[in-house]
Amino acid sequence: MKKLIKLTLVVALVFSSTSLFAQKLARINSQELISLMPETAQMQTDLQTYAAELNAQIEEVQVELTNKFNDYQKKQATMKDLERQVAEKELNEMGARLEQYRQVASEDFNKKQQELFTPIQEKAMAAIEKVSKAGGYAVVFDLAAGSTIYIDEAQVTDLLPLVKTELGIK
Repeated sequence: MKKLIKLTLVVALVFSSTSLFAQKLARINSQELISLMPETAQMQTDLQTYAAELNAQIEEVQVELTNKFNDYQKKQATMKDLERQVAEKELNEMGARLEQYRQVASEDFNKKQQELFTPIQEKAMAAIEKVSKAGGYAVVFDLAAGSTIYIDEAQVTDLLPLVKTELGIK
Protein backbone atom coordinates (compact mmCIF):
# COMPACT_ATOMS: atom_id res chain seq x y z
CA MET A 1 0.00 0.00 0.00
CA LYS A 2 2.82 2.43 0.87
CA LYS A 3 4.49 1.58 -2.44
CA LEU A 4 1.26 2.39 -4.29
CA ILE A 5 0.98 5.78 -2.58
CA LYS A 6 4.64 6.55 -3.32
CA LEU A 7 4.18 5.49 -6.94
CA THR A 8 1.07 7.66 -7.24
CA LEU A 9 2.93 10.65 -5.80
CA VAL A 10 5.88 10.13 -8.16
CA VAL A 11 3.55 9.86 -11.18
CA ALA A 12 1.66 13.01 -10.09
CA LEU A 13 4.93 14.86 -9.62
CA VAL A 14 6.20 13.81 -13.05
CA PHE A 15 2.96 14.86 -14.74
CA SER A 16 2.88 18.23 -12.97
CA SER A 17 6.53 18.97 -13.80
CA THR A 18 6.01 17.88 -17.42
CA SER A 19 3.00 20.17 -17.80
CA LEU A 20 5.01 23.02 -16.29
CA PHE A 21 7.80 22.59 -18.83
CA ALA A 22 5.31 22.30 -21.68
CA GLN A 23 4.07 25.84 -21.03
CA LYS A 24 4.70 28.32 -23.82
CA LEU A 25 6.75 31.32 -22.72
CA ALA A 26 7.16 34.64 -24.50
CA ARG A 27 8.85 37.98 -24.02
CA ILE A 28 8.12 41.52 -25.12
CA ASN A 29 9.52 44.96 -24.47
CA SER A 30 6.40 47.02 -23.74
CA GLN A 31 8.33 50.31 -23.79
CA GLU A 32 9.62 49.58 -27.28
CA LEU A 33 6.10 48.65 -28.41
CA ILE A 34 4.61 51.84 -26.98
CA SER A 35 7.36 53.96 -28.54
CA LEU A 36 6.47 52.49 -31.96
CA MET A 37 2.76 53.21 -31.70
CA PRO A 38 1.58 56.22 -33.76
CA GLU A 39 -0.44 57.42 -30.79
CA THR A 40 2.81 57.96 -28.90
CA ALA A 41 4.15 60.34 -31.54
CA GLN A 42 0.87 62.28 -31.39
CA MET A 43 1.06 62.33 -27.59
CA GLN A 44 4.58 63.77 -27.73
CA THR A 45 3.45 66.47 -30.17
CA ASP A 46 0.48 67.33 -27.95
CA LEU A 47 2.72 67.46 -24.87
CA GLN A 48 5.21 69.74 -26.61
CA THR A 49 2.38 72.09 -27.58
CA TYR A 50 0.99 72.03 -24.04
CA ALA A 51 4.45 72.67 -22.56
CA ALA A 52 4.94 75.60 -24.93
CA GLU A 53 1.63 77.10 -23.80
CA LEU A 54 2.55 76.70 -20.14
CA ASN A 55 6.01 78.19 -20.74
CA ALA A 56 4.49 81.16 -22.60
CA GLN A 57 2.23 81.88 -19.64
CA ILE A 58 5.15 81.59 -17.22
CA GLU A 59 7.21 83.87 -19.46
CA GLU A 60 4.47 86.52 -19.36
CA VAL A 61 4.53 86.56 -15.57
CA GLN A 62 8.35 86.56 -15.58
CA VAL A 63 8.46 89.54 -17.96
CA GLU A 64 5.96 91.43 -15.82
CA LEU A 65 8.03 90.73 -12.70
CA THR A 66 11.25 91.77 -14.46
CA ASN A 67 9.67 95.02 -15.68
CA LYS A 68 8.37 95.85 -12.21
CA PHE A 69 11.76 95.07 -10.70
CA ASN A 70 13.56 97.27 -13.25
CA ASP A 71 11.06 100.06 -12.60
CA TYR A 72 11.62 99.64 -8.85
CA GLN A 73 15.40 99.87 -9.28
CA LYS A 74 15.08 103.10 -11.28
CA LYS A 75 12.80 104.73 -8.70
CA GLN A 76 14.31 103.20 -5.57
CA ALA A 77 16.62 106.12 -4.80
CA THR A 78 13.78 108.66 -4.88
CA MET A 79 11.17 106.56 -3.07
CA LYS A 80 10.06 107.24 0.45
CA ASP A 81 10.40 104.42 2.97
CA LEU A 82 6.73 103.51 2.85
CA GLU A 83 6.70 103.46 -0.97
CA ARG A 84 9.83 101.30 -1.00
CA GLN A 85 8.33 98.83 1.50
CA VAL A 86 5.12 98.56 -0.52
CA ALA A 87 7.06 98.06 -3.78
CA GLU A 88 9.34 95.43 -2.22
CA LYS A 89 6.36 93.61 -0.75
CA GLU A 90 4.67 93.64 -4.15
CA LEU A 91 7.82 92.30 -5.84
CA ASN A 92 8.18 89.54 -3.24
CA GLU A 93 4.53 88.55 -3.68
CA MET A 94 4.91 88.49 -7.46
CA GLY A 95 8.02 86.32 -7.12
CA ALA A 96 6.14 83.91 -4.86
CA ARG A 97 3.20 83.81 -7.31
CA LEU A 98 5.61 83.09 -10.15
CA GLU A 99 7.16 80.21 -8.25
CA GLN A 100 3.72 78.87 -7.35
CA TYR A 101 2.65 79.20 -10.98
CA ARG A 102 5.70 77.20 -12.08
CA GLN A 103 4.86 74.47 -9.59
CA VAL A 104 1.22 74.29 -10.70
CA ALA A 105 2.30 74.26 -14.35
CA SER A 106 4.64 71.35 -13.65
CA GLU A 107 1.85 69.43 -11.90
CA ASP A 108 -0.55 70.21 -14.77
CA PHE A 109 2.00 68.99 -17.30
CA ASN A 110 2.50 65.71 -15.42
CA LYS A 111 -1.27 65.25 -15.16
CA LYS A 112 -1.70 65.91 -18.89
CA GLN A 113 1.13 63.48 -19.69
CA GLN A 114 -0.53 60.74 -17.65
CA GLU A 115 -3.92 61.54 -19.16
CA LEU A 116 -2.53 61.14 -22.69
CA PHE A 117 -0.34 58.12 -21.90
CA THR A 118 -2.90 55.93 -20.09
CA PRO A 119 -5.05 55.09 -23.16
CA ILE A 120 -1.93 54.25 -25.18
CA GLN A 121 -0.65 51.96 -22.45
CA GLU A 122 -4.07 50.30 -22.10
CA LYS A 123 -4.26 49.72 -25.87
CA ALA A 124 -0.80 48.14 -25.90
CA MET A 125 -1.58 45.90 -22.92
CA ALA A 126 -4.88 44.81 -24.50
CA ALA A 127 -3.05 43.88 -27.73
CA ILE A 128 -0.40 41.96 -25.79
CA GLU A 129 -3.09 40.08 -23.90
CA LYS A 130 -5.00 39.29 -27.11
CA VAL A 131 -1.90 38.02 -28.92
CA SER A 132 -0.80 36.05 -25.83
CA LYS A 133 -4.16 34.32 -25.49
CA ALA A 134 -4.38 33.60 -29.22
CA GLY A 135 -0.86 32.15 -29.20
CA GLY A 136 -1.50 30.02 -26.13
CA TYR A 137 1.31 31.59 -24.11
CA ALA A 138 1.23 30.81 -20.42
CA VAL A 139 3.73 33.45 -19.40
CA VAL A 140 4.91 36.64 -21.08
CA PHE A 141 7.91 38.44 -19.65
CA ASP A 142 8.06 42.20 -20.03
CA LEU A 143 11.69 43.12 -20.65
CA ALA A 144 10.94 46.79 -19.94
CA ALA A 145 10.02 45.92 -16.37
CA GLY A 146 13.34 44.15 -15.88
CA SER A 147 11.56 41.11 -14.48
CA THR A 148 13.84 38.55 -16.13
CA ILE A 149 17.43 37.64 -15.49
CA TYR A 150 18.01 35.13 -18.27
CA ILE A 151 16.24 34.40 -21.53
CA ASP A 152 16.93 31.38 -23.66
CA GLU A 153 16.13 32.83 -27.08
CA ALA A 154 15.36 29.35 -28.44
CA GLN A 155 12.71 28.73 -25.76
CA VAL A 156 11.06 32.16 -25.48
CA THR A 157 9.17 33.83 -28.29
CA ASP A 158 9.39 37.57 -28.88
CA LEU A 159 5.82 38.86 -29.17
CA LEU A 160 6.79 42.33 -30.39
CA PRO A 161 6.41 41.47 -34.12
CA LEU A 162 3.01 39.83 -33.56
CA VAL A 163 1.69 42.68 -31.40
CA LYS A 164 2.99 45.25 -33.88
CA THR A 165 1.01 43.43 -36.57
CA GLU A 166 -2.05 43.39 -34.31
CA LEU A 167 -1.77 47.16 -33.91
CA GLY A 168 -1.00 47.75 -37.58
CA ILE A 169 2.53 49.01 -36.92
CA LYS A 170 5.13 48.29 -39.58
